[in-house]
Amino acid sequence: MAAFLALSPLATFALLLAISVLVPPLIRRLGLPDLVGLLLAGVLLGPHALGWLSEDSPTVRLLADVGVIYLLFIAGLEIDLAQFQRIRQRSLRFGVLTFVLPMAGGMALGLGFGYSALSAVLIGSILASHTPLGYPIVRSYGAMREESVTVAIGGTIFTDIAALLVLALCMGVGRGDLTVVSVVGLLLNVAIYGVLVVVVITRFGRMIVQRSVNSDSQLFVAVLLALFAAALGAGVAGVEKIVGAFLAGLAVNAVLPDGRVKEQVVFVGATLFIPVFFIDLGLLLDVPVFAATMVGSAFAVALIATLIATKGLASWWSGKLYRYSGPQVLTLWSLSLPQVAATLAATFVGFRGGLLDERMLNSVLAMMVVTASLGPWLTGVAMPRLAAAAAAGYTAEQGGQLALVRRALRVLVPIANPDHQSDLMALASLVSGGSSGNQGRLLPLLVVSPRQVQPTGLADQELLAAISAGRSRLQQAVAEVAPGCCPSQPLLRVDGDVAAGIARTALEQGVDLVLMGMGPGAALGRWLFGDLVDATCRQTHCPLVVARLLRPPGTMQRLLVPVKDLTAAALEQFQLAERIAAAQGGSITLLHLHEPWLAAVEVAQLGAQLERWRPQAGASQAVVPVTIVLQPGHAVEAAIRSASDAHDLVILRSQRRLVAGLPIAASDRTSRLLRQLDTSVLVISDPLH
Repeated sequence: MAAFLALSPLATFALLLAISVLVPPLIRRLGLPDLVGLLLAGVLLGPHALGWLSEDSPTVRLLADVGVIYLLFIAGLEIDLAQFQRIRQRSLRFGVLTFVLPMAGGMALGLGFGYSALSAVLIGSILASHTPLGYPIVRSYGAMREESVTVAIGGTIFTDIAALLVLALCMGVGRGDLTVVSVVGLLLNVAIYGVLVVVVITRFGRMIVQRSVNSDSQLFVAVLLALFAAALGAGVAGVEKIVGAFLAGLAVNAVLPDGRVKEQVVFVGATLFIPVFFIDLGLLLDVPVFAATMVGSAFAVALIATLIATKGLASWWSGKLYRYSGPQVLTLWSLSLPQVAATLAATFVGFRGGLLDERMLNSVLAMMVVTASLGPWLTGVAMPRLAAAAAAGYTAEQGGQLALVRRALRVLVPIANPDHQSDLMALASLVSGGSSGNQGRLLPLLVVSPRQVQPTGLADQELLAAISAGRSRLQQAVAEVAPGCCPSQPLLRVDGDVAAGIARTALEQGVDLVLMGMGPGAALGRWLFGDLVDATCRQTHCPLVVARLLRPPGTMQRLLVPVKDLTAAALEQFQLAERIAAAQGGSITLLHLHEPWLAAVEVAQLGAQLERWRPQAGASQAVVPVTIVLQPGHAVEAAIRSASDAHDLVILRSQRRLVAGLPIAASDRTSRLLRQLDTSVLVISDPLH
């Protein structure tokens, strides 16, 4: 097999693709990140095990090189520049602290264990960078605008750029003599090259974005051209390719709007090139040496301890400067702790350049596994504490993010399945009304896609026929709304991208909520709900509610709302239930599943906070009976399943998590519950932007 793969680049490429596709779903079942599975696959198929793949293979080498520059390109592409501008001074100070302290600790550690001064500096820079793997968890809690989160993410810009510049300096010096002239020349090259990359890509990028209004493919190719041109130019300037890739990502980020092109760029890298980079790292790993490093190497333990301690000290110091609370300091620490993107890339380059040895490589891989697990776990601990502090101020009078129960809403209802449109319109009429009998507005929408028309000579006639049939469907949907319920405005749109058509219509019409149906045949094994709903949620500016209705909405009297963390998003989830219950005289069970180890005093405080959510007389259309149940969350899914037996409708909140191009598993309890619940379900999901 090894001989066959060595002689067939196509077979090697096919094997790498198969690993990238098959390994991540399998490793997720063990609760491990995708990258761990890819590393293990590389070890199994590498020269130290089966011997099928070799790090020296031209195919592997090419794809791994593309993967490492793509990894840093995406890191730059997905940094939130607007957030950084808002709190740039605090982000800069935190970035300096979380860079300098680990840098000093890493240098001292390297010198203490016998590394050369140049290698010790490189080790320090490796510890100084970070990859905020916990950010998807921050998104799931709706805490993206929390100041400590913004400071931590903004600090990534400084740490990654500084670490990559130190790497470029070390690699440049490592190829020649350590002289003042060479150092100054290299720094000038880096500065000139960096300015040139940013200015050229930004100036030409704006022109291309403005003129490529009808061709996403041209824009996509232009982005890839900017990436590879910057990487090649880095070599000419004497800078490492990953520095050019990161700067190109920042420059493209400044001019490329969020949308399909950016998603396609991230998707190509995350599914094709970046996994090969992690597989290639596995090929370098000698398991016996790695095991010996973990068991008998004081250096690996000291490296991990130094990183954790110095990142923690930088976070504590920043918390003192900014007068942050304990949960905010923990947030800074947890987001600056994981070592994945820039760390792996710099280690990979340093190892190939001869500045780092196998002991350092194995120690960094161990550090990656520890911090990639510890960092997100700490983020998961910090977020509920931040939410608990903020929840004390949430009341039903203030409302959630959209104050759903206080005002009438404009509800967009995409029509796709004739069997479900009647129930969807009925549900939309229930949720659209505001307080004091104020009527909302229903906007049934049908998107006709030319791609669905058969490619025959009568394509135009078929498209016109589809439009005519769509108008009839819309009139039927309007007719199914109860007379005098609320006004309706049918909308028809022709768009090649159905999800984008829904999102654009929602923005044009200024809607407050998008309500979509989910039939029993939906592919629940895919990312959350399926391609159409997922794509729509990524693009809409407002919350999206997905409905799986097993009975007519008018018969749903007993509503169950399970919540865990008392956030504005959870209050919005409760207010959606209150709106439905108020419209037809129903009742709500508010099920709070708290941590089993909470003290009785803390549970009582949670109960008091939930009491503030209870609607008061005159606050809405009717006083909705609310039963508050506080229950330890020993088995969350089992508790929700058990409680759902006595209710007609369960209202959940999605845990949609974007991973910024990195192959990190993001488990989703909501999709599992949808398979298990035997009653009607609504799932509310806030926009991802």
